[in-house]
Amino acid sequence: MRRILLAEDDDSLRGFLTRALERAGYQVTACADGDEAAAVIDEGWDLLLTDIVMPGLDGIEVARLAAAAQPGLRIMFITGFAAVALTAADRAPPGAKVLSKPVHLREIVAEVERMMAAA
Repeated sequence: MRRILLAEDDDSLRGFLTRALERAGYQVTACADGDEAAAVIDEGWDLLLTDIVMPGLDGIEVARLAAAAQPGLRIMFITGFAAVALTAADRAPPGAKVLSKPVHLREIVAEVERMMAAA
């Protein structure tokens, strides 16, 4: 089963994303912030799905740590801040995908499936 590391500080969204991705057949480890995600970054993941703006380490920092620990890791960002989305591509590891909130759960699951299929 493919493993997803999810870092999202919004409790409701984190819960919805976890359930939607699990229903789609993924094993999800959900973290409430970047620090929690960084603590498990070395456990081997198929995809990192992270908010960009979070307390502690932000999503870009988590992605950089993850990419260093596991080159070639698929990375997807979600953010509610348009300005952050515009600059994220410049600061993110190569190949990362950025989705802007609000985004429908089906769209996120579909994008995850596209990224997983591209492997």
